[in-house]
Amino acid sequence: MTTFELNAAKRTLFGRKTKQLRNKGLVPANIFGKKMDSIAIELESNILLDTMRKAGETGLIHLKVAGDTKAHPVLVSGYAQDPVFGKMLHVDFHEVDLKQKTTATVPLHATGESEAVAGGLILAMMKNEVEVEALPTDLPDSIEVDISVLKALGDGIHAKDLKIDRSKVTLMIEDEELIATVQEPAKEIGRASCRERV
Repeated sequence: MTTFELNAAKRTLFGRKTKQLRNKGLVPANIFGKKMDSIAIELESNILLDTMRKAGETGLIHLKVAGDTKAHPVLVSGYAQDPVFGKMLHVDFHEVDLKQKTTATVPLHATGESEAVAGGLILAMMKNEVEVEALPTDLPDSIEVDISVLKALGDGIHAKDLKIDRSKVTLMIEDEELIATVQEPAKEIGRASCRERV
């Protein structure tokens, strides 16, 4: 998996006063974990957004807080974003124990070429992400779904078919859960049936 680094400062503004931070291009955030008190921090907005895009939910971030001797190994656990302007309003980081397994949602990416899809059928991804359990350093950035095995109508790929290192990563869904399949294209509605009644 990929790891990232972020720098932060301890935050002294709370509640409505955090608007002052956002006006300066800073984002209020918190670090929380099982064996620690929550830490209020602030980060530079542009650097934070860039890191979050790259790290997603499974990228381990080494978060350095000014004044602390050690970096905090964290995952992004939640955030609030302005729905209109897209500005980040707040971020929650979850500090993880590198020696203890954690759960995360990992995106699925279709790879390869399907003979059935090339022949005019439709690839239906039943899931775009799956929940997994692993040590923070073993969390995959994504899981590939090789669709080259889909050769005919009704063929499917199940959770048990996903290529992951099962000695390190556990899928939190049933083996028979359908991930992708091949379906017939939706039939177009004839023009006559679409005419409005006068």
